Amino acid sequence: MKKYVDVILPLPLPKSFTYSLPDECAEDVKIGCRVVVPFGRKKFYTAIVLNVHYCAPTEYEVKDISALLDASPILLPAQFKFWEWIADYYLCTQGDVYKAALPSGLKLESETIVEYNPDFEADAPLPEREQRILDLLAVDSQQCVTKLEKDSGIKNILTVIKSLLDKEAIFVKEELRRTYKPKTEARVRLAGTADEKRLHILFDILSRAPKQLALLMKYVECSGVLGAGTPKEVSKKELLQRTNVAPSVLNGLVDKKIFEIYYHEIGRLDKQEKEIVELNPLNEFQQRAFDEVVQSFQEKNVCLLHGVTSSGKTEIYIHLIEEAIRQGKQVLYLLPEIALTTQITERLQRVFGARLGIYHSKFP
Repeated sequence: MKKYVDVILPLPLPKSFTYSLPDECAEDVKIGCRVVVPFGRKKFYTAIVLNVHYCAPTEYEVKDISALLDASPILLPAQFKFWEWIADYYLCTQGDVYKAALPSGLKLESETIVEYNPDFEADAPLPEREQRILDLLAVDSQQCVTKLEKDSGIKNILTVIKSLLDKEAIFVKEELRRTYKPKTEARVRLAGTADEKRLHILFDILSRAPKQLALLMKYVECSGVLGAGTPKEVSKKELLQRTNVAPSVLNGLVDKKIFEIYYHEIGRLDKQEKEIVELNPLNEFQQRAFDEVVQSFQEKNVCLLHGVTSSGKTEIYIHLIEEAIRQGKQVLYLLPEIALTTQITERLQRVFGARLGIYHSKFP
């Protein structure tokens, strides 16, 4: 009787997929083993066997697995249950969990980048297919599996890749993409020394370029470069606004090697120190809600505060935060909407000042 397996693919798919087992490996495949499966027209993935059975699906044509990668399971039943719990708790698919849970070397796929290990020394002659892969990598040390499969003419190449990985002849290169891009600000500084003698020379040089002279003098004023302390950093935007000149005027000073432009990473929130203000008093309805929340915390750890938009819930939250801090506790305040981040944090900064810390993927 034909055997089938349900597998988890490293993709955000809402269900498992069923494949048939070729007779030559039907008895060797176990739950928790990795198998190579075709998915889509030309792609192959390393899937995890979730179930072994004899029920053929009727809604789509069943394909055979391409290869069995493990002689024994790499995942235990308890780990499957854990993956299922994670997927349910975080509202994601088990494919998402699989992709995050296993190292890249254990989830080979068509687009995997493999890299030649220059320190590899074979103890014995390699099989012909493995040597063919290494010969291709000797020419170009980093290639994706799809290209290697095309250039080598090897079918089911993932089994060959796995064998080379086991021998440490190659590495899997995992590329991490940094989605966070720091916000930077263009700033201006004097090129070279900034002593009084040199500034007088520059003033004389610019005597026939009044706009450039005005820009230089405004920079001296804003930066305090002639003072005793460390000069203040001056933003390009601020300098142009204060002198009301075109950017071309500043560019001219850069071309003359008087100024230079550099970029400084800044936070996306206004971190300027503001005067701490007292809490706003609560109105009658807010005070009643505040008292009921405080009372509910005596009995339970969870409380739902319901109110329409602009009903004053944030002010109640701020008072609850202040009460928790007064008791020596800490507060984690989660904002569900990114659009509210700046607005809410500015309100909190006015009350809590430097005690406020912000954790956000968009803000350093």
